[in-house]
Amino acid sequence: MTTARERYIQTLEFQPADPPFVRTIFPWQETGEQWRQQGWDGTPLDQCFDVDSLLWVAPYYGPAPEFEYTVLEEDERTRLYVNHEGIIMRELKEHRDTSMPQFVKFPVENRADFDQLVPERLALNPEVRLSDQWRGMVKALEGSDAPRYCWADRWGGFFGPLRNLMGVENLALAFYDQPDLVEAMMDQRANIIIEITEKVLEVTSFDSFWFWEDMAYNHGALINPKVFRRFALKYYRRVCDWLRSRGIQYIWLDSDGDISELIPIWLEAGINGLWPFEVAAGMDVVEVRKTYGHDLALSGGIDKRAVAIGGEAMRAEVDRIMPVVEDGGYFPELDHAAPPDISWSKACDYMAYLKHRLGRG
Repeated sequence: MTTARERYIQTLEFQPADPPFVRTIFPWQETGEQWRQQGWDGTPLDQCFDVDSLLWVAPYYGPAPEFEYTVLEEDERTRLYVNHEGIIMRELKEHRDTSMPQFVKFPVENRADFDQLVPERLALNPEVRLSDQWRGMVKALEGSDAPRYCWADRWGGFFGPLRNLMGVENLALAFYDQPDLVEAMMDQRANIIIEITEKVLEVTSFDSFWFWEDMAYNHGALINPKVFRRFALKYYRRVCDWLRSRGIQYIWLDSDGDISELIPIWLEAGINGLWPFEVAAGMDVVEVRKTYGHDLALSGGIDKRAVAIGGEAMRAEVDRIMPVVEDGGYFPELDHAAPPDISWSKACDYMAYLKHRLGRG
């Protein structure tokens, strides 16, 4: 009997895995609260559906120490506050998890701001990042046969983290008006990603590393891909080359939206896995596989809107991606976390049918 980790690696190597490696459906916070009212008893969802786990071993790659959460003003409907990343934002009190906040002010506007922030909050600071609590969490995973991944979340990349520091509009202008600042931020990110990850590898091992970007919307990239390539490619390569020198062969990237024009940059840099392939943004894992073949592992790609409808629409959507499953190198799951319009019963139906089509029940 092969272990979950072995089946995970077999899938990434485009080899048959028996049984297939299957992950659970993941809810937004508001969705999870709704599911509890509809019958979910709170049992971890991978256990609930008897599917595989992918264990997270990453410390926090963002500001450390974090900014103190501070409410600046509030009324009946909204709250203005400083979040843990130093962003001043206004959000709705209701539906905060499923609505977009208003971003009012970001911590970096110029080189002086960034140069001050680096030693204060963006340096290694191992006592904070690699805390006893984190070490205890990693130690608790010892003995598991599940694969492990190190996901740098909102601070592992060369657009997303810069966006966190400056905001989308300010960052887009900075590529032209403050190119030295953009270079400095990317250089710092590459160095600190390597520095932090080196420390992780001193404590534990993992099978895959994940960048985070979220740098596209439903009509394409948020920055001209040619401009982004000119700035970011060498930094991706620095990190990817270092990861492979440490034996990490599977390097993933998470970005929502239509990433069609960005995929060639990431492939050239050494990234060989992408998620989540949002169908509403025009992403189709069947077509992506035809274009890139076995150069690229895929995850996601099942339209959450079809799962919300349920029944025949859901089954047809699962059936649609089966040729990619059969080709290998693909983990079939939703094209993002489950929104509240997916009921608990629809989630259960979806997981049951997905497992049926994969021969898992």
